[in-house]
Amino acid sequence: MPKNDPIDSELVRELANLVTETGLSEIEVEKGDLRIRVVRRLEPVNVQVAAPAPVAAMAAPQPAPPTGALAPAEPARSHPGSVPSPMVGTAYLRPSPDAKSFVDVGSRVEVGDKLLLIEAMKTFNEIVAPHAGTVTAIFVEDGQPVEYGEALLVIA
Repeated sequence: MPKNDPIDSELVRELANLVTETGLSEIEVEKGDLRIRVVRRLEPVNVQVAAPAPVAAMAAPQPAPPTGALAPAEPARSHPGSVPSPMVGTAYLRPSPDAKSFVDVGSRVEVGDKLLLIEAMKTFNEIVAPHAGTVTAIFVEDGQPVEYGEALLVIA
């Protein structure tokens, strides 16, 4: 790009928005002498889930929502048993549209049990239980887009 040509800041903004919306880490556009590269720095994924608090220290139990229903609420989303999304993608609660869900509210899970799938860039990633317990809330619907760090469900 010649030194005296102004940078097309609108194009840079559009590319930055496109990178954010699609979950890409970078995009590059070239047209003639103009070349624009937008890079988004992604932190490495390091998912750690705290162990559930002792029963005596926990607040009074809340009634569980009906099976398959979304739980109301922010208090549960910050629960120590909350399972965050390790990536941006689309969450799937079942292996196929006509199959039953991997887990429902009230399901008992063991470490490593499959909870759901997150599809990112045409790859299905299994999200497994980081600890044993009972699924007390599910925050996502089948086919819903999810963000990195977003609470998917709670295992208490």
